Amino acid sequence: MSRFSVVVPVHRVQGYLRECLDSVLDQTFDDLELIVVDDASPDGCADIAAAYARRDPRAHLVRLPGSRGPGPARDAGAARATGAYLLFLDGDDLLLPGALGAVDAALTGAGDPDVLVFAHDRMNWWGDVRAGRDDLTGDPLGVTPAAWNRVVRREFWTGQRLAFSAGPYEDVVPAHRATLQAGDRVAALDRVCVRWRERRVGGFANAPGERHLTVIERYEELFTGGYDRPDAVTRLYPHAVRHLLAVLGDPGRVAPRDRPEFFRRASGLLGAHRPPGHEPASAEERALAEGAHRAYERLERSASRGAALRAQLARRKKQLAARVKRTAYRAELRTARLDPELAVYGAYWNRGVSCNPAAIHAKARELAPHVKGVFVVSYHHRHRVPPGVDHVFAGSLGYWRAMARATYLINNSSFPGGFTKRPGQVYLQTHHGTPLKKMGMDQRRYPASTHNLSFQRLMDHVDQWDFSLSANPHSTETWERVYPSASYRALELGYPRNDVYFTATDDDVRRVRKELGVEDGRTVLLYAPTHRDYQKGFLPRLDLERFAAALGPSYVILVRAHYFYGSDAGLAAHPGIVDVTGHPRVEDLCLAADALVTDYSSLMFDYACLDRPIVTYAPDWQAYRLARGTYFDLLSGHEGDTPGAVATTEADLTALFRDNAWDTPDTTRLRSAFRARFCPYDDGGAAERVVRHLFLGEAQLPCF
Repeated sequence: MSRFSVVVPVHRVQGYLRECLDSVLDQTFDDLELIVVDDASPDGCADIAAAYARRDPRAHLVRLPGSRGPGPARDAGAARATGAYLLFLDGDDLLLPGALGAVDAALTGAGDPDVLVFAHDRMNWWGDVRAGRDDLTGDPLGVTPAAWNRVVRREFWTGQRLAFSAGPYEDVVPAHRATLQAGDRVAALDRVCVRWRERRVGGFANAPGERHLTVIERYEELFTGGYDRPDAVTRLYPHAVRHLLAVLGDPGRVAPRDRPEFFRRASGLLGAHRPPGHEPASAEERALAEGAHRAYERLERSASRGAALRAQLARRKKQLAARVKRTAYRAELRTARLDPELAVYGAYWNRGVSCNPAAIHAKARELAPHVKGVFVVSYHHRHRVPPGVDHVFAGSLGYWRAMARATYLINNSSFPGGFTKRPGQVYLQTHHGTPLKKMGMDQRRYPASTHNLSFQRLMDHVDQWDFSLSANPHSTETWERVYPSASYRALELGYPRNDVYFTATDDDVRRVRKELGVEDGRTVLLYAPTHRDYQKGFLPRLDLERFAAALGPSYVILVRAHYFYGSDAGLAAHPGIVDVTGHPRVEDLCLAADALVTDYSSLMFDYACLDRPIVTYAPDWQAYRLARGTYFDLLSGHEGDTPGAVATTEADLTALFRDNAWDTPDTTRLRSAFRARFCPYDDGGAAERVVRHLFLGEAQLPCF
């Protein structure tokens, strides 16, 4: 008997189904059976499911002779199931990586309860992901009454004779009834396990109509169903009120013409079943319970007007503040003198104090203490400013004053707000990596990577540069072509952020490992995949838990998601995996690592300074090259192009470490050639050279 039976009803979801089934079968925890129920779908769903069943013995296809709807289709799958727990997943949704392992651990920790609810997120048809609204710390009845955000013990399901309803809102009754009947044998897992994918067309939730009145019938059935626990209706009532008000207030579900009828029926239901002594939690609930439709409509209009007014006032306040600040900035441009001892720094679009600007700032405090350095950070990233570093918030009055008065401007991306560079100001563009992917004007041929980028604004920005920092001849040549301008000069001085790789001691490495909780004697791999322009969110093409299990306890994997994805990678706890996405210094992570595993990240060029193994894991190389374009073939195996061992599948990657093929004389030879090509200016003194040239006027540049 399997631990889980995952039941997937399918009807007209052929465009989503493969991803759904892959999300189940690719789970690290694989003690499961997958039951796909074809609800007489007129498209290719059955053929897709049959192909999966032929190649994976865990997958099974159940065909229904006619379309019965998702509720009866789920029931048919449950009747076929043999697993200890039932998990119902819609054919257009996804089970997130590591979800089943986390659910199994939560079940075990709770003593295998009858019901376990878990969190979900939502992805709209544009691909934007947002968190679900469920509070997993409160009453489980308050969790969205859906089939796909819980597992139910199969013997409990059959013993309680639970079944889905036929027709709309088919999961409201079994979801609530299971939770009520389970009593104290209900547990919660506060982890996102399922991604609910909203569809532009064909989805029930975004199609208004009379069938949404059915939700009232579902609660009528629940209120009159009879329960083992005498307090069941009292517990259920406030959640029913909240659900009915949510449906009533959603124009995507209840059309204006249906609102009076919905209100009348819902009011009658709640009035008939209101528990003794229950007090309405809101004015809207009171109006609904008392059948006061006009009062409810007035409340709705008032709330809508209030929200609109608050939004309008907020916009006006923001616009007024912006005008005041820009007016002050323009006045500063006219009247204030440049401060020859003020430098403004920025990094990664105001995300904190890091990269080349941070290394230059630190060295300037040592060699040019007369120059005051101020970092620009966004208010949301203020926690990333180390103690003792002066900073201003992007867009604030202090920011505009600093931008008007500073003689030196140092950034690895761009300053916010469209500042006006004054005569006498010196702008150093440090960049933040060696280019493998197409950059600047070369991106015009790859629209997937531009996201409405204005190339005119880009060139206006480039025309403000005075110096462009370079770590190698490849970068110098590329920047000159893709950022064409006569206004700046290339500074081939190396990358200041890489100095630490030459100055760090063995004690520094041990300190970093200790801070990360890495035990002595373990081999540390840093897994740092880059951002894909064609992919939303952090979805690694590597089952990290399975990879860690294959490597064994002698390895530990540091996982660093791209900074676009937030402060963590959303990984489950695992003794062989450490999520270091939020770590403030990627340089420390590189020092701690015995080897780097990456795909197309520019981190590989920096890590080469350490002369440690680099493993390229590129399962989507062709897609990446077509979508973004690259300057050389990373997988060619040619000296200077490929930094070491290469894998294009998870099995190949695992085999590299299992067979000790990740660090051989051949990979060392490739790494040496790669290092010679891309790290010729890095020697531990780049920051000092920049500071002496920029702030101290020592114009004589070193010869490499």
